[in-house]
Amino acid sequence: MGKKRLSNQEIASFCSQTAMLFNAGITPVESMGILLNDSKTQEGKDVLQGILEVCRQGEPFAEALRASDVFPDYVLHMIAIGEESGNLDSVMQSLATYYEREDSISDSIRSAVSYPFIMIGIMVLVIFVLLGKVLPIFNQVFIQLGSEMSGISATLLHLGNSLNRYSVIFVVILLVIAGLYFLSTKTKKGRVLSRRILSAFPLTKGFYEKLAAGRFASGMALTISSGMDTFNSLDMVSKLTEHKGMQEKINACKKAIQDGSNFSEALTASGIFSNLYSRMVAVGFRTGSIDTVMQKIADNYDRETERKIRSIISVLEPTLVIILSVIVGLVLLSVIFPLMGIMSSIG
Repeated sequence: MGKKRLSNQEIASFCSQTAMLFNAGITPVESMGILLNDSKTQEGKDVLQGILEVCRQGEPFAEALRASDVFPDYVLHMIAIGEESGNLDSVMQSLATYYEREDSISDSIRSAVSYPFIMIGIMVLVIFVLLGKVLPIFNQVFIQLGSEMSGISATLLHLGNSLNRYSVIFVVILLVIAGLYFLSTKTKKGRVLSRRILSAFPLTKGFYEKLAAGRFASGMALTISSGMDTFNSLDMVSKLTEHKGMQEKINACKKAIQDGSNFSEALTASGIFSNLYSRMVAVGFRTGSIDTVMQKIADNYDRETERKIRSIISVLEPTLVIILSVIVGLVLLSVIFPLMGIMSSIG
């Protein structure tokens, strides 16, 4: 069984610190020794100690990281390219930037997913308290006044009594909601499944398409800046993306290049980028700054996905609040109006 893979944040931190040390002219062996001394956790010390021992045996830095079994293949491949091309420090910094971006995107998605789960949980809890605990108290008041609940209030009271009788089922529902939240945010399979579902959901489909395009641009910027040609870069980035639609577009782009199209034409034909972004890529090729152009495109997609997340939350927030307010208002009005009628008749 392999070790637990590092998170995006941990990879970004490792690559950033290592890039700084490499840029200062410090060798991998010395760099790992410095990081080992600064490590605060035993798990981190174990990983760095293993990397250090392999480096001391004269193995390439990429092989030392591979032996630790905590880095994704993408990182290992990029570092191997960096060693071969002699710009390992630049590759490490690019990897740090890439995984910082991935961590930021993951945080944004967790926030967008967490909000509706929390609101739904609160709604279920409020409804249970109102129907199962508050309405029976009002019913006792009606009985003491020589009347009884009728109409909507009586229906809600029966529903509340049923909730009390089957409170175990209610608890199970809450646990299911909590379990779904945990699976969709804390486990890899859960995140993949939730992404597939949300990718097909009309409200979030556009967001995931922009997110996939941004990740594609960021991955291409990293691979091209590392010295890889466009076709191999496409192949590498295709293995990274988990968006099925983007994988199909990348395959279509590769086929167009094999059929004789240039890179910008293939991007347009495959639908990965709009005409504007494809023309930016064409200009980048002519000026030799394709990696810079790709990074700018990725930054633009970042801003667009942030706006989309805010837009989704801005729709969900008032919608869930309105639903909760209507339910609470309906319950209270169904009790207060009959009670006011009884009090006025007594007076």
